[in-house]
Amino acid sequence: MAIRPVRTPHHSTSSAALVGGGIIPQPGEISLAHHGVLFLDELPEFTRATLEMIRQPLEDRWVTIPRVHSTLKFPAAIMLVAAMNPCPCGYFTDPKRQCKCSPVVIERYLSRISGPLIDRIDIHIEVPPVPWRQLRGDTDGLSSADMREQVLAARQVQRNRFSVSSSQVPSPTRQGGACRSPESLVPSSTTTNATMSSKQVRQFCKLDSAGETLLKQAMTELGLSARAHDKVLRIARTIADIEGEENIQSHHLAEAIQYRKLDRRL
Repeated sequence: MAIRPVRTPHHSTSSAALVGGGIIPQPGEISLAHHGVLFLDELPEFTRATLEMIRQPLEDRWVTIPRVHSTLKFPAAIMLVAAMNPCPCGYFTDPKRQCKCSPVVIERYLSRISGPLIDRIDIHIEVPPVPWRQLRGDTDGLSSADMREQVLAARQVQRNRFSVSSSQVPSPTRQGGACRSPESLVPSSTTTNATMSSKQVRQFCKLDSAGETLLKQAMTELGLSARAHDKVLRIARTIADIEGEENIQSHHLAEAIQYRKLDRRL
């Protein structure tokens, strides 16, 4: 494949169509988006059971479908992008329109998405309405081409980082009478910060004293889980890579923490 797939299933999609399965097991949308983007618009409109089924594939990057005589595994290394309204009427955070939803209705609407699922999503941001002047006029900022260049440069930094770390393996050893080279002992295929293991997070996401204090305060006040703790560090490491910084600074960590908006609600 020369082009990364982008899948956009409707919110009425069944669990089997999204995750995979059926009498004759077939891959679902999450596997058809392998190494691409799965975009779920109107996220709370999906059934709760369907959304809960994508929790494990998001973490394991595989879909496992058990059957009586066999178990099938479909790949699901995806970038999940989801969109939702802040409330059923859509005006809860709008500064110019009044929301007609009661707090109970808003809470019920947001509760359609479970905390464990939100916990597995790296970045939560609010997108405010775009002013008319910015919508119609020329605005300062990065173009898509400039952003692409920054992303490619940051990814190259990450490839170099993990290729060097994975090559640091013991000298050739003999097992079963055969000499194994260092290249054959390399266990991982990590190429980006998003796929770092917990051990790699501790190795490459070291903080200074100010960063440790900031992260401790965020963990305490926001009640972040251990999974969210690692995700914040991965995001901070990526922000530092984009800015060309070798070490994670306090402002990188602060920005990463600000990308956990829904942790303040759920």
